[in-house]
Amino acid sequence: MIRFRLLALPALLLLASCEELPLQAVGQLESDRIELVAEYSEIITSIDVIEGDSIGVGAIVLQQDTARIDLRIVEAQANIRRVEAILAEQMSGPRKETIDASMANLNAAQIEYDYRANELDRLAGLRDRNLTSVESVDSAENFLKAAEARIELAAAQLAELEAGTRAEQIEQTNGQLAQVRAQLASLQLDKQRLVITSTTGGIVDSLLFELGERPRTGDVVAVLLSGDQPYARLYIPEPMRVQIRPGSQLQIAIDGLPGTLTGTVRRIESEASFTPYFALNERDRTRLSYVAEVSLPTLPQRLPDGIPVQAVF
Repeated sequence: MIRFRLLALPALLLLASCEELPLQAVGQLESDRIELVAEYSEIITSIDVIEGDSIGVGAIVLQQDTARIDLRIVEAQANIRRVEAILAEQMSGPRKETIDASMANLNAAQIEYDYRANELDRLAGLRDRNLTSVESVDSAENFLKAAEARIELAAAQLAELEAGTRAEQIEQTNGQLAQVRAQLASLQLDKQRLVITSTTGGIVDSLLFELGERPRTGDVVAVLLSGDQPYARLYIPEPMRVQIRPGSQLQIAIDGLPGTLTGTVRRIESEASFTPYFALNERDRTRLSYVAEVSLPTLPQRLPDGIPVQAVF
């Protein structure tokens, strides 16, 4: 009898080893990586954080040289003052002295016309007595016509001054003023972009340039890990996929922490992928899994990225 029990013991152990292990989803802690990009190729003049710092939204990460943009801002401000002066002149209308000068020109043109008319009458009388040539009379007539044209020109100029600036000219100048003001606002925004700030709260993961270096336009200068906590990136086994949807709660075990945390599924992919290599055994190699992102509750300290996690169903 004792011999029979000894023979049956290995068989029972073998059967126990063949029992199905509970399904579990494995993965690791990850954070969304936010890349901060240099919009301009200017020298880095200061770096205000170090790697590992916890920063909030709007915190200054680094600053670039503003000398070039400052000169362009001064130029834009001068353009604004110039156009404003033109507009003020148009709104005020012509000066009294300018109108008086135009009236004097009209009087001078009238005097010349009278002189040319008298000269033509004199030459015409001489021509009747055959004391001058036909050419001299023709020339006097032309001078009289020219004097008459100068009267019309002077009168038109005086009328233009007295009428003041046209509304269309004022409207055009207002448009130019709005344009140069917009150029100044754009330059001021460009200057603000030379101060690179955090677009989200999180941890400074890496700084890719040193003080005094000049990044190229579009270069990544810093990488942030966003959020108060990383999320769990899990590979959900195919048999459990139908039970998991956004909003589902899972018990997450994190290496190094006692017990489990209650996490909420925020996203799960609809297309399957193969189980990752670090979760494979001979039985699991043919199984499909679905990548899910699980939000974790806030803890007193931020958990580090890359820590293995698992959810047991």
